[in-house]
Amino acid sequence: MTKPVVVYGASGYTGRLICEYLREYNVPFTAAGRDKARVQAALDHIPGLDTVDHEVVEVSHETGPLTELFRDASVVCNTVGPFSEYGHEVVQACLESGTHYLDTTGEQDWLISAEERYGADMAAKGLLLSPGIAQMYTTGEIAANLCLETPGLDTLDILVFWKGYPTVASTQTILVNAALSAAYYLEQNEYVAWPPDGGLQDVAVPGHHEIGLALPWGGTSHPVWFKNDPRVANVKAVGGVFDRALMQGVPQIVAAVLEQVKDLPLEEKLKVLHEQAAAVRDEMPPRENQRINTSLDSVHASGPLGRAHCVIHGTCNYKQTGLMQAYAAYSLLQQPPRRAGFASACQAFGHRELLGVLRSFGLVSNPVLTVQS
Repeated sequence: MTKPVVVYGASGYTGRLICEYLREYNVPFTAAGRDKARVQAALDHIPGLDTVDHEVVEVSHETGPLTELFRDASVVCNTVGPFSEYGHEVVQACLESGTHYLDTTGEQDWLISAEERYGADMAAKGLLLSPGIAQMYTTGEIAANLCLETPGLDTLDILVFWKGYPTVASTQTILVNAALSAAYYLEQNEYVAWPPDGGLQDVAVPGHHEIGLALPWGGTSHPVWFKNDPRVANVKAVGGVFDRALMQGVPQIVAAVLEQVKDLPLEEKLKVLHEQAAAVRDEMPPRENQRINTSLDSVHASGPLGRAHCVIHGTCNYKQTGLMQAYAAYSLLQQPPRRAGFASACQAFGHRELLGVLRSFGLVSNPVLTVQS
């Protein structure tokens, strides 16, 4: 019988971390993927895994087999991306099996499509559909909600920075998303497309004298989550890594790939995009070092007569992601989410609760919140 939580894509870097933190919560889980040997090899790197009930299974990426796998589970943590390409079968299987769905993406086109196609049906069954539970999105969302505890603020200017390198899956997502979909910000509750060149912009990074470089990074999930929030009318989110030279090279890499695939049919385009992503990064990055791999989330919130600024300094962004996924699953095994259907991590579990989880594991500092009114 399948365990109460399924980690689908457990052979990847993030999937392995989710399993590691499920062990911390003593939650039995099934580690699943398309290659059982690869999944087992990934789990073999997790110390103390024998202290939690778990199993490893192989499953094909089709709705039928996934539905059978999920049928006895309560929660699926999906890390198989790009999600716009591979997410539909997993959500459909969750719908048919009556299982909550979580993933780690920030792909705007996937979030918008998931809400439109599956949000109402998941809500009708009391199931949570929560893409984008990850450091690059949720930690900034926590900071935004801390700012929004001050009434009268309707505009969010969001910045996320981290020190490290993207995983294989993240690199694929970046290139596929850049080639196949537009990136949006929110202006007066309507989506507005970022300029298609996705140019770098200078940003002031709190706590640093050096000016940073940031990109819209696919627009991120924040404009989608706040689009129907009555407190918020405008959202812009940008992000980047602290390595300035690496950031300077990103637009050139993306532009070269887009030029290569611009006239290809979709199937061939996806094939080339995956090949190019593998050429950029084809192996797992080294495990994060808490003294080196830092993160920073900064949110300026403003309104006609008030301002707030929240900064959350953290460490190990992928560990933050693994922890929040595991906590979300742990919570769902004990009580319903605060909101069923399509909902963000903060909407489903509470921003202060999630902050407390990150703090309890030593992955973020106490937020620095400044309010002017």
